[in-house]
Amino acid sequence: MTHGTGPERGLRRSDAVLLAAGAADWALDGLAGAARGLRGLLGRADRDALAADGRQELRARGRLALDRLTLDRLAPSSPAYLEVLARQVAARRADEVDGADGGDGGDVRRDG
Repeated sequence: MTHGTGPERGLRRSDAVLLAAGAADWALDGLAGAARGLRGLLGRADRDALAADGRQELRARGRLALDRLTLDRLAPSSPAYLEVLARQVAARRADEVDGADGGDGGDVRRDG
């Protein structure tokens, strides 16, 4: 039995270097693509409106992120908002069904 060989032993130093180099190349490629896109945006006639839309979108995303963080911090075990709404709707529908049959639990329609 040999120790320290095979894929189950973990990453070797050369694997870690290759992974880091690949990640750096991927990040640089992404930055280069963003720079090309920015150059294309600067040539647009509607760049002011586009920038305003981008700011508005970023503010909305920031507001949602902060709301999520605040809610998680204040009540981490609270149920999801849509789940609460769904339960309220189900309870309302159950009340409507109970109210439609007179509250006696029997069948509303009586045949013959």
